[in-house]
Amino acid sequence: MEDPLAWELAKRQESISIAEFFEKNRQILGFDSQPRSLITSVKEAVDNALDACEEAGILPDILIFVEQSGRDTITLIVEDNGPGIVRRQIPCVFAKLLYGSRFHAVKQSRGQQGIGISAAVLYSQITSGRPVRIISKIGKDHPAHYFELIINTKTNEPEILKDEEIEWDRLHGTRVELEMEASYVRGRRQSVYEYLRETAIVNPHARITLVEPDGNEILFERASEEMPVAAREVLPHPHGIELGTLMKMLRYTERERLAPFLRYSFSKIGLHTAGEICKAAGIDPKTDPHTLGVDDAKRLIKAFKRVKIMAPSTDSLSPIGEELIYKGLRKEHTADYITTITRTPSVHSGHPFVVEAGIAYGGSLRKDGPAKILRFANRVPLLYQQGACAITHTIERIRWRQYGIDQPPGSLPTGPIVILVHIASTHTPFTSESKEAIADVPEIMSEIDLAIKELARRVSAYLSKEKTLNLRREKEVIIKRILPQLATKTAQILELPTPDINPVIAKIMGNVLVKREIHEDGEVHRVIMEVENNTERTQEFTLHEIHEHPVYNPSPAPKTTPIGSEYNHQWRITLKPGEKRAILYDLQAMPDELKKLPPPIVEGVGKELLTGAEAIDRGVGDGG
Repeated sequence: MEDPLAWELAKRQESISIAEFFEKNRQILGFDSQPRSLITSVKEAVDNALDACEEAGILPDILIFVEQSGRDTITLIVEDNGPGIVRRQIPCVFAKLLYGSRFHAVKQSRGQQGIGISAAVLYSQITSGRPVRIISKIGKDHPAHYFELIINTKTNEPEILKDEEIEWDRLHGTRVELEMEASYVRGRRQSVYEYLRETAIVNPHARITLVEPDGNEILFERASEEMPVAAREVLPHPHGIELGTLMKMLRYTERERLAPFLRYSFSKIGLHTAGEICKAAGIDPKTDPHTLGVDDAKRLIKAFKRVKIMAPSTDSLSPIGEELIYKGLRKEHTADYITTITRTPSVHSGHPFVVEAGIAYGGSLRKDGPAKILRFANRVPLLYQQGACAITHTIERIRWRQYGIDQPPGSLPTGPIVILVHIASTHTPFTSESKEAIADVPEIMSEIDLAIKELARRVSAYLSKEKTLNLRREKEVIIKRILPQLATKTAQILELPTPDINPVIAKIMGNVLVKREIHEDGEVHRVIMEVENNTERTQEFTLHEIHEHPVYNPSPAPKTTPIGSEYNHQWRITLKPGEKRAILYDLQAMPDELKKLPPPIVEGVGKELLTGAEAIDRGVGDGG
């Protein structure tokens, strides 16, 4: 009697390792072209370096060498000054997929799955046939360990080709060297340079140096000596917890009563709240959680929604912050208006997250074509798969025309606009292992929608104000053309000096007038500054006189700050509508020096509402 076919088929069944799977499906990890393979490898190495330095409280100093070692071959070297890796862990960190310390931790980090750097090692091994070379040192009095490793894809285990102690001039840190089929590109949105530039924007505490294949060195200098607030590991939040996850937690908990299980398995649940949840679910707080079934778990999830539970803690997150987003956009884009927002924490699947966003509008931004979208997750730029990302989908669904911004149906808005969105989360739901796009999770998309719409309302208000101001500017231009001619003609007819018409213009336009008169008397001169509010609102502003001369006998006395070889004399002024004020001081200077005095400067009044002085931006807030 012959064996049934099922027996023959069963003999062919065998398990495959995760390394073997990705060996044949490396495009899933972002290794689908030569340029992208290099960017992905740099990204994984830099992310690891930043995470390691931040966990150790060390200001990151990262060096990236990209060397052309063959026609289609690149050697990538990444060095950092992190805490190093202990010898016994080096093989598994670099040559075993799904090995790491962050997958189960409920806190924000760049790497979570334990695939990143080992996937780069796998790609290097497949395309070059060479092992990865690693040096790591954990302290001044400890030796540096040198390894050459490959991944046994059949078992997903590291194979050690070389393991020895060497001399290394770093006090501590890690160096990884990979050879791979790859290509280095310049001048594209998807490039190593662009990835590092955007990484530097949202990680101002890091110094990053890139050495290109031709030897050109690019330094992204750190802009801050302060480390970001470290994210702390927390328990999952009950809001958004899924049924299967709760069932698993109930089945494997060490607690023998339901109330303690709730208190010590979730964040923001205390003794009183645990009792209220049990009461709302109709379950005795003393019940053994191991005995609860699916229906009990469903009642608990409903109780989580009915009982008032505090919002998730932000301790597990490290957002960029509104000010840094503002500075980053201001640094990289010349815009007329910038506004930013950081939303309050929310939850998806029991994991807290925060959405941050910024919009830059106008200026030198490209006026034709779609908006430029900058996407970040846990301080990491997302360069690929923009069309597959929840951030893009949410932006496309907003009706931008109602905010005064053009938009083709179902597409991104168009015009001079840059939209930045950052998601800080303890568990970012990427669409794939390449971590380039965020899945369409309703809770996340809702927060992105609320953040972007708030910014869009601000932009709409700015555009409305600009429209009014443009009409005002046109009126002022006409007045400034006509009045000087009338004043000159009238003065000629009456044979009198041409009068100063600034006070007249200020009254007609309803502006703040600043008029400076200097009464010369030998080497000591009397300066009279007249300030008048012709607007319909109370105006609060700072008047600056910036020059190389000290002031004598001032009334009122200014706040004086040295600026190099000059002085910044400042008066804080508040004027009601129609109110005038005079500022007096003595100045010691030669007649030629008087002619070189710069005009007064006003901080706090827009230039469209100012006559007789220059206006400066406050440099903070929503405006440009």
